[in-house]
Amino acid sequence: MKKIVLFFIFTTMLFASVKVATTYTTIAEVVKKIGGELVSVKVLGNPKYDPHFIVPKPSLVSKLRRVDLLVINGAGLEIGWLPPLIKSSHNQKIQPGSDGFLDISNFMNLMNKPQSVSRAFGDIHAQGNPHYTTDPHNIVIMAKVIAKKLSMIDSQNAKVYESNLENFLKYWDNYLSGYDLAMAKCTEKKIIQYHELYNYFLKRYGYVSYGNIEPLPGISPSSKHSMKLINIIKKEGIKKILQDVYHEKKTAKFIAGKTGADVEVIPHDVGAVDGSDTLESFYDTMAERICR
Repeated sequence: MKKIVLFFIFTTMLFASVKVATTYTTIAEVVKKIGGELVSVKVLGNPKYDPHFIVPKPSLVSKLRRVDLLVINGAGLEIGWLPPLIKSSHNQKIQPGSDGFLDISNFMNLMNKPQSVSRAFGDIHAQGNPHYTTDPHNIVIMAKVIAKKLSMIDSQNAKVYESNLENFLKYWDNYLSGYDLAMAKCTEKKIIQYHELYNYFLKRYGYVSYGNIEPLPGISPSSKHSMKLINIIKKEGIKKILQDVYHEKKTAKFIAGKTGADVEVIPHDVGAVDGSDTLESFYDTMAERICR
C-alpha cells in the first residue's frame, strides 16, 4: 500500500502542469482546491511553529529551486525568513515582481495599519495585521486571486482553473452560510488573546478583545502587565483567553488561575492543532473552541 501511495504522489507531481510553493498551509489548501490535479504543492512553513520565524533551512531552498509559482501571505509576515531563501534558490521565476511570485496581501483590506512605525511599539507590521486567513470569508478573495494567477502562468489550462474556482466558490458559499449561522449562536463575545492573531475572525463575528498577553507585539509578558489583564478580566467578566500553539502557555494558565477564565488553544493555520488538517476542520475547530 505504501508503494502505491508513493507511486501516486510521484506520478501526480510528474504530470502536474504547475509546481507551486506556498509559505503556509492555509494558502496551500486553497491552491489545491483551485489547481486540482494540475498542480503539485510544497509548503515551506510548519503550522505548529511561529509563522514570523520559520527557520530558513537549506531544504527549503531546494523546495524553491524548481517551482513555477511561489504564493506568500505577505504584509511582512515572511520578511524575517523568506527573502534569503528566494535569493538562494536562483529561481528567476519566483523573484518578487516576476510572474511566478504572488503576494496575496496586496488584494486584502488589511486591519490595524499603524500610523507610525517604531521599535518602541514592538514588532509591528507596517502594512497592517497579516493574519487575514483566520477569517473564513477571506478564502473567497484568496481563491479568486490564485485562480487568476494560475490561469496566467498556465494559460492552456485556464478554463480548468476557472471551472474549479466556480465550483469551489459555490461550495464555500454554502459552507459559509452554515458557519455564519453557527457563529451567530455564540453569545459570549469578550476575549483576551495572546498575540493579535485572530483580529480578522473576531471582527467578522462581533467579538471584542480587551487586551493581549503580549504587552506589545513580540514582547514577552511582564508581571505588571499580567496583573493589569487580571484586573480587566475580573472587571469585564471575560471568560475566554485565546492561546496559540507556539507562544509559551504558562502566562495564560496563570491568568486563568487567578480569574477563572478558560484558556482555549486556537489554530492559526491549517494543521496547527490535531484535527484541523483541512480548510473546513481548521475553521470548525476555531469556532468550536471559541464558542464552547
